[in-house]
Amino acid sequence: MLPRFLLDTHILVRWLIEAKRFSREQLRLIEGAVRRNEPLALSAISLIEIAGLISLGKLRLRIEEAFADLQSNSLLHVLPLTYEIALEVASLGRVLPDPADRTIVATARVHRLRLITSGRRIAECGLVPVVE
Repeated sequence: MLPRFLLDTHILVRWLIEAKRFSREQLRLIEGAVRRNEPLALSAISLIEIAGLISLGKLRLRIEEAFADLQSNSLLHVLPLTYEIALEVASLGRVLPDPADRTIVATARVHRLRLITSGRRIAECGLVPVVE
């Protein structure tokens, strides 16, 4: 089964440490995917973002444990950065100022996934279908 949803980095972090901060729709879709044993995608750039947050002390997790938890979760499917995604990032120009956000949006576009996010800029840009 292929994923239908891509988790934005902050959604993935919330899943790791405080699931109660999801919107009702986000929670409904994530819990539904878990019940159906349906994979949820994440961009490889999210792993880099999480590693950066941990190394800067902005996220209080042990990186080895956090990554072991993510890696052992059979529902999470990491989508690698590819030439096609890089080309899509380039085509987005300066619509989104953050390169990680552009990469996540490009990944969702290339794989035709709905993005689960709380990012206002991403939702407002209209480049990808989002679940807020």
